[in-house]
Amino acid sequence: MEADHDNTAPTATSADVVIVGGGPAGLTAAIYLARFRRSVVLIDANQSRLSKIPQSHNYPGFVDGIAGSTLLEALRTQLRQYPVRSVVATAQRVQHDPDGFAVHWKGGSARGKCLLLATGATDIPPAMPHVLEALRAGALRYCPVCDAYEVIDRAVGVYADGAHGVGEAIYLRHFTADLVLFMEGGAGVLSVEERLRLGRAGIVCPEEPVRSIRHWNGQVTVVHGERETRRDALYCALGLDVHAQFARALGATTDDSGYVVVDAHHASDVDGLYAIGDVAQGLNQIAVAAGGAAIAASTIHRRLGAQA
Repeated sequence: MEADHDNTAPTATSADVVIVGGGPAGLTAAIYLARFRRSVVLIDANQSRLSKIPQSHNYPGFVDGIAGSTLLEALRTQLRQYPVRSVVATAQRVQHDPDGFAVHWKGGSARGKCLLLATGATDIPPAMPHVLEALRAGALRYCPVCDAYEVIDRAVGVYADGAHGVGEAIYLRHFTADLVLFMEGGAGVLSVEERLRLGRAGIVCPEEPVRSIRHWNGQVTVVHGERETRRDALYCALGLDVHAQFARALGATTDDSGYVVVDAHHASDVDGLYAIGDVAQGLNQIAVAAGGAAIAASTIHRRLGAQA
């Protein structure tokens, strides 16, 4: 994706703010901005990571937890109370000129004085059949910050392809002593010090490379070499695909992990460009996405000034 600085683009719908991304960050920002009496165009590809969460137990206010899809639909319903133009489409191209920003999708475009990116990130899944079924069953997990509480004292595995897996396994050691770190290429890819850290924490790391992973009867079986190990839950630590292409195309700085670098107000280093939620630096949590959206929306409102 590349930024387009060509001023010959077709006439676009004009708004105070264009938001790209319809997850909890984008939807919350749209609600705030609409209540600030700002005109908003929200472009939603309908691919929010939130929709894949079977049950969240750490989002405030829901005693028994809430399914990600339920929370997503509640936010969409709330947004429909306000005059926000919501477009179900995949943004394809962005441009920046002295008058603001334009976002183009198949069959349409919109211009805004400010651009708010809430494009999120996608978990990199393990190579295994029936990934979604394993995720819905709680056998496959991605976020120990979100749900390690649910695996207290259970048999847990971590699947990784690099040294970051060591940190994730040690993080989970606070919740359970029954831990196995499965390295895609086997334990030999780790340094001596990394293996010593695992040993001191009582975490097993098989020598053999992982051959296959399968979900069956509520558990995950990892085949490594000629052996197999069953786990109640497997955390996949293969990383995230951060959807920061538009930010980079516009010249914004991203960090070594691919996140958009933002300040305390969620502003990037491109004037008028903001980033919130999982695409921005910070803790990847629903509550954090909503809080960042409130901060960014309030900052944008003040930036735009009083209505004439």
